[in-house]
Amino acid sequence: MTLISIVGAGPGAPDLLTRRAENRIVNADVLIWTDSLVSPQIADLAPAGCERVRTSTLTLEQVLPLMVERANAGKNVVRLHDGDPCLYGALSEQVCGLADAGIDVEVVPGISAYQATASALRAELTIPGLVQTIVLSRTGGRTGVPQREELKHLAGLQASLCLYLSARHVDEVQTTLLEHYPADTPVAIGYRVSWPDQWLDLVPLEQMAQITHERKLIRTTLYVISPAFRSTKLRSKLYSPDHDHLFRPKN
Repeated sequence: MTLISIVGAGPGAPDLLTRRAENRIVNADVLIWTDSLVSPQIADLAPAGCERVRTSTLTLEQVLPLMVERANAGKNVVRLHDGDPCLYGALSEQVCGLADAGIDVEVVPGISAYQATASALRAELTIPGLVQTIVLSRTGGRTGVPQREELKHLAGLQASLCLYLSARHVDEVQTTLLEHYPADTPVAIGYRVSWPDQWLDLVPLEQMAQITHERKLIRTTLYVISPAFRSTKLRSKLYSPDHDHLFRPKN
């Protein structure tokens, strides 16, 4: 069966690609890439003779026939997405559309922006005794979210909350979050994390909207709201001398 690779480009830096992702790109005959979000440095990894198709101005109805035609012609087709294709990546409709055309799909995961953000801050988002849950979501905006997943419900967990696609609605977001998190809760605001022009800072929740407006952030912005960013000496039990487990039983 003909195969197309849908590949996660990660947050932006070429050296944060997985080895499998890089392999697919450097061997592509056709690169169909999200040029509005994927670093040109990553697209440039494709070979010189590779056909490159930018998708920022195209619809799914334009992209799918192109993918099918090239794949049926025996080409190695790589559909390159920012971040991880399984997260806000329009993956489902592409897989279904290609399946209808008799084409199988390989999905190659990529590092997500929330992981790159936490790593850049040298921070763990799951601190024992403080927070053990990470929520990945977005505010409603133009496309909406299911009612049960509205921000007011998610914020009630006071978990490590990672919000994508929300900068245009930051005032509303901050107001809702302040109903559940303390005003001084640390918020990581990350713009184009891992790109050469990255901007990343930790701010109090009560200043989240102000700083977003001051920086004129409206896209490619991630918010991570988490008590885990506070300085803490809480530690996991995994390496604690008084905690036994399968590989370190009690004497």
